[in-house]
Amino acid sequence: MADSSPKKKVVATNRKARHEYEVLETFEAGLVLKGPEAKSLREGKVGFQDAYARVEGGEVWIHSLHISPYEQANRYNEDPLRPRKLLLNRHEIRRLIGKVEEKGLTLIPLDIYFRKGYAKLTLALARGRKTYDKREKLKRKAQEDEARRAMDPYR
Repeated sequence: MADSSPKKKVVATNRKARHEYEVLETFEAGLVLKGPEAKSLREGKVGFQDAYARVEGGEVWIHSLHISPYEQANRYNEDPLRPRKLLLNRHEIRRLIGKVEEKGLTLIPLDIYFRKGYAKLTLALARGRKTYDKREKLKRKAQEDEARRAMDPYR
């Protein structure tokens, strides 16, 4: 049986996001790039440190997403930290406006990938975790790992 969903090639993942935030909902958004940025993305030269998205004027923009300059493009390279527009449906943007205005919710990128040649970004509506929540999550994960090892002695 053939898989009808197109394959996605994950380029980079924001590993800290699920630790720092509690993900409530995810969205798939297109990413508006200039020529050399796409090539740099394909090489995996992207950094998520402090990246976040914001709804401004009915459009969603991602800030502080660092895409390193493509070496062969020299003078055509853009600012690595420039705000980039995200492409979402109008009803998704309206829903995001309502949700982000709630106390404590923010938009963060989870990963960047290519699908059918287009750069896509998984955007998460998330709530920041407190320090004690992070510790509790780590303890729970350690207990689950220990239980799994006890059940399978040949691992």
